[in-house]
Amino acid sequence: MLNKLRDEERGFVEEVGIVFEKTGLPRMAGRMFGWLLISDPHYQSPAELADVLMASKGSISTTVRLLSQFGLIERYIIPGERHDHFRLSEDSLRRTITHGLEDEIKMFHELAERGLKLMKDEPSVRCEWLEKMRDRYNFLEKAFPKLMERYEKRRAKLQLKLILKKK
Repeated sequence: MLNKLRDEERGFVEEVGIVFEKTGLPRMAGRMFGWLLISDPHYQSPAELADVLMASKGSISTTVRLLSQFGLIERYIIPGERHDHFRLSEDSLRRTITHGLEDEIKMFHELAERGLKLMKDEPSVRCEWLEKMRDRYNFLEKAFPKLMERYEKRRAKLQLKLILKKK
């Protein structure tokens, strides 16, 4: 099926794979996520995923498990069908941000704190970069969840406007 995709679609799926790889996740996880972003229907069986991504069933199984553990995809059951299907979870886009930015912000903030603890008896000039790092990531750690909350409220208002407009 991937061979039947337009070059642009195939390129997009591969690009998502590369982006995931840059965040420390396997490229196949990104490819699967990328395909589920644009697939029609938005749910796919493991066999369909293997076909479209030109991957082994074992690779698909491992990737499904990984993406499920991260909460990025979920099982989708079609009554009467023997096989499970998978689709992006409702909050998968929020979770990609959580996995990436929020975790990294927290990690760097904690790293700066550990560094400052290590350097507590050293001259302040040796701690300058660590203090800047701690302050920056402390700010981001507090501000980022509020920013995401603002976005969710904004998105809900936009969806409500669309619903009311259709009536």
